[in-house]
Amino acid sequence: MTRTRSLATGLLSLSTAAALVLGSAGGATAAPAASEDKKDPSVASIAVEGLGAADYWTADKMKSAIPGDVLAGKALERGNRSNAATVEKGKPAATKGSGKGEPQTVSHVGKIFFTMGTSDYVCSGNAVQSINRSTVATAGHCAVGGPGQEAENFAFVPAYDNGATPYGTWTARNLYTPIEWSTSGNISFDTAFAVMNTDETGRFLTDVVGGSEVAFNQPRGLFYTSYGYPADKQFNGLTLQSCEGTATPDTTNKFNTQGIPCNMNGGASGGPWFIGAGPDGVQNSINSYGYSGSKVMYGPYWGLEIEATYNLAQFS
Repeated sequence: MTRTRSLATGLLSLSTAAALVLGSAGGATAAPAASEDKKDPSVASIAVEGLGAADYWTADKMKSAIPGDVLAGKALERGNRSNAATVEKGKPAATKGSGKGEPQTVSHVGKIFFTMGTSDYVCSGNAVQSINRSTVATAGHCAVGGPGQEAENFAFVPAYDNGATPYGTWTARNLYTPIEWSTSGNISFDTAFAVMNTDETGRFLTDVVGGSEVAFNQPRGLFYTSYGYPADKQFNGLTLQSCEGTATPDTTNKFNTQGIPCNMNGGASGGPWFIGAGPDGVQNSINSYGYSGSKVMYGPYWGLEIEATYNLAQFS
C-alpha cells in the first residue's frame, strides 16, 4: 500500500471560530467504472491546455506562487455554507520563514502549481494508482474556484524539495471534480483528480514515481497520516511536512468532514491523507480546510460522488 502526504490551510475568518484551513482524508482502490459512464452528470470534466505549462513554471514562479487555501475560503463564501465573514489572503511562499519539523521526500507526493485569473497558486498533491497510470489527487479548490474559474498552467512536481525537481514537471490534460464542488463550492466535496500528460519520452507518471492505492466509503474515525507543503509562519513551502492522528468530525460547521491534529497551513491544500502511519498506505482524503488556532486539518469524506469522479478520471 502506498501513502501520500500534504496539508493546506485555507484560512477563512469566522464569526465564531477564526478561519478555515485546507485538509482532507483518503480512500482505498475503487472498482473501475465502465468507460461509457464518462458522461456522469455528477462530475465536472475540464480539458486543460498543457502546451507550454512546464516552461511557464520557472523556479522563481514556483517560489512566489500564492498558497491556494485562499481559494477554498472564497468558495465557502460563495456557497454561503458557513458563518464566514472575511477571507484571510495567502502570501507568497517565498516570503515565509524557515520550516520546522523533519523535512522528507516521497516520490509520488509533490507540489501542484496552477494559474487562476491573473494569479499563480501552489497546492499539494499525490499520484495515485489508476487505469491510465497518470492520475493525481488534490483539492477541488486547486482545480476549480467556481463557475468560469478553472485552473490553467496546471502542473505537478513530484518530490519537490528546496527547489529541486528530481522527476521533472508534469502537465495536465484533464481535471475532474464533483459537480457539488465546481458549481456551489460545497466543501464536503473539495476533491479533484488531474490526468497528466506523458513526459517528453512518452512515459506515464506512475510508471516513473509510483502511486498510492485509493479507497472510498470507508469507516469514519480512522487513524491517518497527512502530507503537504505548508508555507505560512514557521514553514517556508520548500519541504514536505506531515501530521498524523485519529479523525474526528467537524462540530463547528456540519460539513460531513473529518479532522486530524495538525499545524500545517497554507500551501498544504490538496495533500493526501493516508490510512495508517507513514506514506505507504491507502489514500482516503485530502487536506481541505481548518480553523485558525485549532491546529486541526479537515478533509472531505470520500464517498460515492468522489469515487465516481476518480473513476471518470482514471479512464480518461
